[in-house]
Amino acid sequence: MILTVTLNTALDITYRVPALRPHTSHRVSEVTERPGGKGLNVARVLAALGHEVTVTGFTGGATGQVVQELLTGAPGVVDALVPVTGPTRRTIAVVDEQTGDTTQLNEPGPTVTPTEWSAFQEAYEDLLPSSTAVALCGSLPPGVPVGAYAVLVRAAKAAEVPVLLDTSGEALRRGVAARPDIIKPNAEELAELTGSHEPLRATQDARRRGARSVVASLGSQGLLAVTPEGRWRSTPPSRLHGNPTGAGDAAVAGLLSALVEKLPWPERLTRATALSTATVASPVAGEFDRGTYEELLGRVTVTGEVTAA
Repeated sequence: MILTVTLNTALDITYRVPALRPHTSHRVSEVTERPGGKGLNVARVLAALGHEVTVTGFTGGATGQVVQELLTGAPGVVDALVPVTGPTRRTIAVVDEQTGDTTQLNEPGPTVTPTEWSAFQEAYEDLLPSSTAVALCGSLPPGVPVGAYAVLVRAAKAAEVPVLLDTSGEALRRGVAARPDIIKPNAEELAELTGSHEPLRATQDARRRGARSVVASLGSQGLLAVTPEGRWRSTPPSRLHGNPTGAGDAAVAGLLSALVEKLPWPERLTRATALSTATVASPVAGEFDRGTYEELLGRVTVTGEVTAA
C-alpha cells in the first residue's frame, strides 16, 4: 500500500468559461468538484494505475465532509484523513476555453491546533508499517510547525519506508535536511532552495543538502533527475495546451509507482513525464487522459548516463 500525505487538503473546484476577462461577469459553462490537495491528486493517479493507496492528512467542516464523500466514490483509495475543527480549504481553477489558460485561486486552509497535529503524527506512524512508500505533498496549513515534513521524513526513514517529498519554501528546506529519498521541486522551488537558476547545478546542490535523489520539474521541458545511480533528462515529444493543475502531482505518482515496482530510473522518468503531460490534456484538474498517456509512453525521450555519484 502506498501512503500519500496531504496536510492541506482541499476541495478542488474547476470552472470553465468561454473567455476569462477581468472586471466582467462570466457565465460558467461547466463546474466540476474533486478531492484536492497535492497528495490526493497523487493518490487518484496511483489508483488509476492500479496501485492500492491510502490518503491521510487533515479534513474539517462542511467542505471536508464533501471531500470525504467524494473519496468514497474513488476506486482504490482508502480514506484515513484525520479530523480537525477548522474547515477544509477550497481551490478554484478558472479555465478559459478560448485560450486554454487557467487562473488558480487557493484558500489558506484551517488552523491546526497542537493537539490535532499530535493526533495526526500518531495516526501517520500507525500507517507506516503497512506502507510500501510514502509521499509527503503540498503546503502546510496554519498552525502546523514549519519543520513538520522533516519530522514525517524521519519517521518514515525510521520505519524503513521510502519517502518522497514535494513541497516548497522553508518546509522544503527543513525537510531536505532530514534526508528524504526523493524530492520533486519545480524550477522555481529549486531556485528558491539553492539560490541557483541553472537546473543541473541547482539539482546537484539540492542533493548535497540532504536529498538522496532530486527530480526537478522543468515544465514543458520535462524532468531532470540527479540520483546516486546517475543523471537523466526526460523530454515530452511536444507541448500540450490545457490545464496544468495537477501535472506535477501526476509526475510524483509516476515516480512513486515506478519506485515500488522497482523500475530503473529511465523508466521512472518516462512514466512520470508521460503522466504529467497527459494531465495537461485532461479537462479536469488532477486527472490524466489515459489515451494520451499510453501514446506518450513510447514517445518520451530520456537521455543521460549512469554514474557512481
